[in-house]
Amino acid sequence: MKKNILCGFFFALVCILMASSAQAQFDRFLKNFLSLGENSRDESVTIAGLKEALTIGAGHAVAAASKDRGYFGHPVIKIPLPENLRKPAQALAMLGYQKQIDDFILRMNRSAEKAAPQAKAIFINAIKQMRVRDAKNILQGGKKAATDYFKTKTSDSIHEAFKPIISSSLSEAGATRVYKEIINKYKGLLPLSAKTPEILDIDQYVTNRAVEGLFYLVGEEEEKIRTDPAARVTDLLKTVFGQ
Repeated sequence: MKKNILCGFFFALVCILMASSAQAQFDRFLKNFLSLGENSRDESVTIAGLKEALTIGAGHAVAAASKDRGYFGHPVIKIPLPENLRKPAQALAMLGYQKQIDDFILRMNRSAEKAAPQAKAIFINAIKQMRVRDAKNILQGGKKAATDYFKTKTSDSIHEAFKPIISSSLSEAGATRVYKEIINKYKGLLPLSAKTPEILDIDQYVTNRAVEGLFYLVGEEEEKIRTDPAARVTDLLKTVFGQ
């Protein structure tokens, strides 16, 4: 009887330790890092591990966004109709325009997927420029501290890289034309005194949503690296984050 009780206690203890081990490993990693000297070899290894983690995480995020249905098939980052088009779309769907509306949504997301690969080199450049202070801020910060670092350092560059590709893609697919047609058809249904929807810069709208969606994926990858040992896919990451 006593033996069974001891076995049960041991099993429960193992379960608790396994559940908390990932966060505990990261906490030890952070504590050790913050206690290192500026010229320490261990510090260099730790920073190298952090940079490798960010390179892998950003690469995974870009790959996920770039694949077929990377945006369109994702429940969070899928680019929806612009706010000013939702009411017109509902009215026009009842008149047989649902197919055109669905195709327009698909084309917006396809253009974002086409632009996404441009972000990889921009992320890598930001990682290369990371200083010791930046690394410490990331490690001392919250679960999305690295994502916030990327937003600060890369948002403008990613936006500039994405917009011409998205603009070209939307134009080639006829999405910009379809957008204007939806607005104009809806205007034709309204009384002359009614307020008509404002024409939106659809290229800007899709670019903004594409960049936001990409950073959402980066944040997901960062959380995996911090909390999931299975996401530490290289020897360096296992050494640094598993200490």
